[in-house]
Amino acid sequence: MKVACVQMDVQQCMKHKNLMKALSMAEEATEKGAKLIVLPEVFSTGFCYDNFDLVAENFPGPTLDNLSCFSEIHDCILVGSVIEKVSADRFTAENTASEISSPKIGLKDGNAGENSVLYYNMGFCLESGKLVGSYRKTHPFKSENSYFSKGDSIEPISLKNHNLKNHNLKIGFEICYELRFPEVARKLSLAGSDLLITTAAFPNPRSDHWKTLVKARAIENQIPHIACNRTGNAPDVSYFGGSMIIDAWGEVKADAGNKECIIISELDLKHKEGVRKAIPAFEDRRPELY
Repeated sequence: MKVACVQMDVQQCMKHKNLMKALSMAEEATEKGAKLIVLPEVFSTGFCYDNFDLVAENFPGPTLDNLSCFSEIHDCILVGSVIEKVSADRFTAENTASEISSPKIGLKDGNAGENSVLYYNMGFCLESGKLVGSYRKTHPFKSENSYFSKGDSIEPISLKNHNLKNHNLKIGFEICYELRFPEVARKLSLAGSDLLITTAAFPNPRSDHWKTLVKARAIENQIPHIACNRTGNAPDVSYFGGSMIIDAWGEVKADAGNKECIIISELDLKHKEGVRKAIPAFEDRRPELY
């Protein structure tokens, strides 16, 4: 499968401009044959805390509607994350009591009234115009905890139209900071993921950490890894890019450097079977000890 990462400079809180740029760069990727395209974390808005409620969208929302149309027209897979808001009524119906203390309306004390709204960093996977899966970030980073509620499930996303041998292709999906938690990628791999995707806004000065962790998640799980980071600047922080496409052996097939660009590579999704046969780390695990 030919895969791509859109490494873009996200303009703070400028949703329409970012969406148009993302679609333009994604179209360039499809013209070069990419069937799976990954966008950075909260690519359409950045972490727009000053206008949180205005940029957040109810699910599925206009941003995903536009991406769905693109995915249908180009018969491709789109993966990324956006800021989702959930009304109190829907929250009460869908979520567990343990989440009721999560931050609401972006208030740092976590208190809210009856008309409260919850926010999630919501990952999405669109396939040929259909939403085939979503993932709410389970490990927000530092100040994100003051604004975002935490997801409570880590499971692969199964595609509907793309198969690998005798099963639907499964994508293991994680968001940014979760790269630092090897348990996330390992759980996704043990659950049968064929491909790991990390959508991120990983900032300076931690580029060395990023490069090491991105490769480590591929090597230790013997799985291809598309790690898509943003570049450019936001208030009080800058981003180094460094997006990579890595195969199941840990070989870097494409590296974006620090500029706004698209990287594309052909990934053999069956390659991980040979890697796991050559080094049977999964067979040699002793889970009873850890």
